[in-house]
Amino acid sequence: MIVSDVMTRNPIFTTPEAKVTDALAVMRKEKINKLPVLDKDGILVGMLTKNDLAQAAPSSATTLDVYEIGYLLSKLSVEKIMTKSPETVQADEVIEEAARIMADKGIGCLPVMKDGLLVGIVTESDLFRKFIEMFGARHHGVRAMIEVDEKTGELAKVATIIAGCGGNIVSTVTSEGSSTATRCVTCKVVHTTLAQMKAELEKGGVKILDIREI
Repeated sequence: MIVSDVMTRNPIFTTPEAKVTDALAVMRKEKINKLPVLDKDGILVGMLTKNDLAQAAPSSATTLDVYEIGYLLSKLSVEKIMTKSPETVQADEVIEEAARIMADKGIGCLPVMKDGLLVGIVTESDLFRKFIEMFGARHHGVRAMIEVDEKTGELAKVATIIAGCGGNIVSTVTSEGSSTATRCVTCKVVHTTLAQMKAELEKGGVKILDIREI
């Protein structure tokens, strides 16, 4: 799956010249926390987040009253507090690379680019929704976490066992096993029971780490 499959297309944006108070009003109205910043030619020049706005506001120890604070912020432009040259991702990049960039850089969103232009934005929430889908979390069934040898044919063996008890796999995710010689496989299965699936996996010699109905 690629970034363009999960991103928000044609995101709301602001400009470098816009006032901070106006940008905040847009965020509140649209119930969003992040705004790409585009110049007059439509080129991405920054990102503005609510965290940027919070840092720009006077501290709680200020002696200014609320009207003075509002006046100062109304004179402050977005370009003064935005994050310049933000991290981006290409629309045809795979979603796991977008997730890796966000995790490694400690950021919650990425502007999505195509041919040098902004075409979308992908956020942690977008990836969480896809994570839920990939694990089949909205399907009621049997969730099994097993460990298999890191060799050809192991997944096919497990799939055959599950099919033998009438199960249909709606999700399969693999991760590192307890050693370099194994992999952990988590699958969500419908149309079978916990007892049936557990019995068949055990009969097939499959190592079960966790199995439950959910």
